[in-house]
Amino acid sequence: MKKGSVIGIVIVAVIALILIGGSFYSIREEEQAVVCTLGAPKAVTTPGLHFKIPIIQTVDKVNTTIRGFSIGYTSTGDSEEAMMITSDYNFLHVDFYAEYRVTDPVKALYASENPELILRNIAQNCIRTTIGSYGVDSVLTTGKNEIQANIKQMILDKLENYDIGIQLVNITIQDAEPPTQAVSAAFKEVETAKQGKETSVNNANKYRNEQIPSAQAQVDRILQDAEAEKQQRINEANGEVARFNAMYEQYVNFPEVTRKRMFYEAMEDVLPGLKVVIQSSDGKTSTVLPLDSFTGEEK
Repeated sequence: MKKGSVIGIVIVAVIALILIGGSFYSIREEEQAVVCTLGAPKAVTTPGLHFKIPIIQTVDKVNTTIRGFSIGYTSTGDSEEAMMITSDYNFLHVDFYAEYRVTDPVKALYASENPELILRNIAQNCIRTTIGSYGVDSVLTTGKNEIQANIKQMILDKLENYDIGIQLVNITIQDAEPPTQAVSAAFKEVETAKQGKETSVNNANKYRNEQIPSAQAQVDRILQDAEAEKQQRINEANGEVARFNAMYEQYVNFPEVTRKRMFYEAMEDVLPGLKVVIQSSDGKTSTVLPLDSFTGEEK
């Protein structure tokens, strides 16, 4: 065999090996592939070994795991994008961390040149808009969860309009603090005061809850005592009425005697312990004071 023929066979064999080797590609679990055939892209999502036509088809692999980036914070500290202004005109350094993943590999590759950069710009816009609608206290303390939820929803709505093949998974506030140490210390004092206020309110509520049953029991006891006194006075009044009625009945029958008896009773009240004995001309005596009970009852 001629030398030229051998070289030709070797070259053909090498080309064949290259073509055969370039006809297969593999996809891992965390990847998806985009196969472009003469300019027409198509997603391949099944992991494993796949075939492609050499030269005619090209393959680009896309990572579909959750990835993220910081907004406002760099390895050297806070950047200018961390500076925010609140609705009450206070400046703050606010750092966020955004997480996203690819949902459509074809759009992620061909709908934009840099989908992550677009997401970053959208996030910065939504963050500044939202932070600007809240007061400084909400951003630093009580409103973080609400702010994060509003920012996330705003970003999702805008990403849906852009349709670039990626989806926001989550965005969180990493840190929020005033730009100077003096202001930061002042806000910490305010937060400490708020916590002290909450503690005092909780203690007051606890004391109130402890005292209410005791006060209610005292009220019930007072009402019971008042009811008992009322009943006692009613009984006394009824007794006085019965005594008056008995006296009146005697007066109707014996007015003169009754008048004298009433006089003697008055004297007995005025001069307690006084004893009056009357002796008649025939030597008989009768005791006037103390009197027997007018109603026949013992005094």
